[in-house]
Amino acid sequence: MLAHPTLDQLNQLGLHGMAKAFADLGGNDEAAGLGHAEWLALLLDHEATHRRDKRLAARLRHAKLRHLAVPEDIDYRSPRGLDRRMMESLLKGDWIGAYENLAIIGPTGVGKSWLSCALGHKACRDNRSVLYTRLSKLLDELSLARGDGRIASRLKSLGQVELLILDDWGLEPLEANARHHLLEILEDRYGRRSTVVTSQVPIAKWHELIGCPTYADAILDRLVHNAHRIELSGESMRRVSQLKAA
Repeated sequence: MLAHPTLDQLNQLGLHGMAKAFADLGGNDEAAGLGHAEWLALLLDHEATHRRDKRLAARLRHAKLRHLAVPEDIDYRSPRGLDRRMMESLLKGDWIGAYENLAIIGPTGVGKSWLSCALGHKACRDNRSVLYTRLSKLLDELSLARGDGRIASRLKSLGQVELLILDDWGLEPLEANARHHLLEILEDRYGRRSTVVTSQVPIAKWHELIGCPTYADAILDRLVHNAHRIELSGESMRRVSQLKAA
């Protein structure tokens, strides 16, 4: 008789994990032998797991990761120069806590975006805020925001994200507004948040792509000097997979 009122009260209190566990344990013969403390411990454990899963789902929705990539699926066997020890160190996330950056460089198809999303997924698991975006798309959005007066709030929100992933850096040279917006983003984040960039272009050529030497010096100083680097090589993994499938 107590089951229904108890379930109702747990749900009213927002303890949905405990409510589900209470219902499950009520029909479990093995649970009948548990003491009060053991019952409570199980209920609390289910509630903690429920809240953790709910929080992770919300983090992932906000992150908008391009790939469903998780650390456990990283391929260390393909010959692309990925250092397993370094990647596992990065997955621990200490560099994010230290507000350091990361550059993932390599030709198209070697998994740069996928690896950045795996790092983003792990950061979400660690209860950090993450946002993935292609750099060209972000700069276009900022140009529109500048036109309708939302630029300040947009830049502020970008500055608050704990891990910002800028994919496809350097696909085309930056024009004046793009340089300015990029510097604003990196200035707000420097020493306060971490940024990941992926690029097909070697870092040595980034200065040229930015265009204006003054802006290039300022942007690269805030992005590269404290950045970890993953430099990949080899054939496109997509092409190799297609050939194997054929």
